[in-house]
Amino acid sequence: MELQTARQIIDTLAQGIHPVTGEVMPEDSPYNAPPVIRALFAVAQALEVGAPGAAAPARARRDRANLPPNTGKPWTGEDDEQLRLGFSAGAPTKDLAATLGRTRWAIESRLVKLGLVTLGAVPAAA
Repeated sequence: MELQTARQIIDTLAQGIHPVTGEVMPEDSPYNAPPVIRALFAVAQALEVGAPGAAAPARARRDRANLPPNTGKPWTGEDDEQLRLGFSAGAPTKDLAATLGRTRWAIESRLVKLGLVTLGAVPAAA
């Protein structure tokens, strides 16, 4: 298995989504526990830095510095509610990402996890 594929699987697990079926993991799944989520994000970052031909450590630090402030942090009930309200109001995912300090991918994954959209149904222009 290539490291990029492994990292995609780990990223998907960190978002609480089954990497093979695309189904949202149950709330009581160990993949939804904050320490496990943080560990999965740490491994994903290590794979990014340690991959052959990957960026040097200084570049990796710079790239992490450019990530939204809440990247890798657990979602709170308040975050979920803000996401629900913004999504139901028709806000584009890029705006929701900026408001919540997350990546668009994290917003789209959370929408799936919350049952607001099905996997692959997030509007492309959103």
